[in-house]
Amino acid sequence: MKIQKKQLIQANKGKLAQHNKELKNLVSKLSSKGINTNAIIKTIQNYEVAIPSWALGAGGTRFGRFGFGGEPSSLHEKLEDIGVIHALTKSAGAVSLHIPWDIPKDPKATKKFAKNLGIKFDAMNSNTFQDQPGQKYTYKYGSLCDTDPKVRNQAVRHNKKVIDYGVALGSKSLTVWLADGANFPGQNNFRTALNNTLDSLKKIYKHLPKDWKLFIEYKPYEPNFYSMVIQDWGTSFLLANALGPKAYTLVDLGHHLPNTNIEQIVATLMSQGKLGGFHFNDSKYGDDDLTVGAIKPYQLFLIFNELVFGMKNNKPKNPIPAWMIDASHNIKDPLEDLLQSILAIEMAYAKALLVDQKALALAQKNNDITLAQEILAEAYQTDVRPLLAEARRKAGGVLNPIETYRALDVRSKLIAERGTDSKATGL
Repeated sequence: MKIQKKQLIQANKGKLAQHNKELKNLVSKLSSKGINTNAIIKTIQNYEVAIPSWALGAGGTRFGRFGFGGEPSSLHEKLEDIGVIHALTKSAGAVSLHIPWDIPKDPKATKKFAKNLGIKFDAMNSNTFQDQPGQKYTYKYGSLCDTDPKVRNQAVRHNKKVIDYGVALGSKSLTVWLADGANFPGQNNFRTALNNTLDSLKKIYKHLPKDWKLFIEYKPYEPNFYSMVIQDWGTSFLLANALGPKAYTLVDLGHHLPNTNIEQIVATLMSQGKLGGFHFNDSKYGDDDLTVGAIKPYQLFLIFNELVFGMKNNKPKNPIPAWMIDASHNIKDPLEDLLQSILAIEMAYAKALLVDQKALALAQKNNDITLAQEILAEAYQTDVRPLLAEARRKAGGVLNPIETYRALDVRSKLIAERGTDSKATGL
């Protein structure tokens, strides 16, 4: 289905008077503190986060998967669902494809179809953590790190093919996440596994077009529980440096051990010009892939505080990170989950833009710890929802995306179109 402009206009009717009242009060309060609310609204209005093609169907665990009905069973249906999210928020005009889950059979037609929905193609994602039908060599013991060069070459060829798909679609980056590692001591030689991975990545890197980027993800555990070859940001950073200027580290918020100081990792990578992108999600215990901001909203705010500082103090030059949601929970309507994630991300971003960086720097210089904490708390405790709603309204979206999604009865209409037994590819 496709949401029409008149439906968006109708959704905002009756809410504008209350919205304008709340916005006026907030603008007055913030302006009295010297904060340029128009600049914040414009920043959020121009913000865009990519939707992963694998998050539009029901997620699941190794114990089970519970469908929702109306799931997108083709790439074009997934793009239609992203079109719904983008129409409501005006912040989701990009898709991140996973290959081979979502291979475009006709890239030219797919690109045209996406363009009609206002969607472009963000980072491409390769899959060498599963064996696919007809695959000659297994990834049971690894892919880019495997001891068998035939396995490594197969994984390299797959990544090159993913790049080729991306070129045809207009993408400009490749994300590599490896499940490679070991479950038991002695299973792998750590140095050999790392060297094999680097050698494989060099071959992939060489295939990149001049204007592309390579993002290297990391994860401390799972699916291997003794060691992961790229287990932390330091190893990713090491590999990115070894590859060259087009290679960067990608931070997935769920890919850390409990209580890791992710905001410090962000600051360090930006200080070296090597922060390539983000996968947003939330977690209580590990890589839970929960809705962004559902568990640790203050941590998300602190991360964005470092991002805002880093983007304003951009020496050495760090590219604007590639933003993507990587949440895929198994008991929520996937589209509602993604809408909530977008709103949480933008809320954290807007609050970080409220931080008085000059006052914070002075407090830090004077070792005034209490004042520094108060400066952050004041920004975090501000209700910025009227600013976000205004940014969406100005961009052509709706004041309340989730309320409108339900009022339009989108899920029921998708079920009517696709049936109750449709199942999304991928997860």
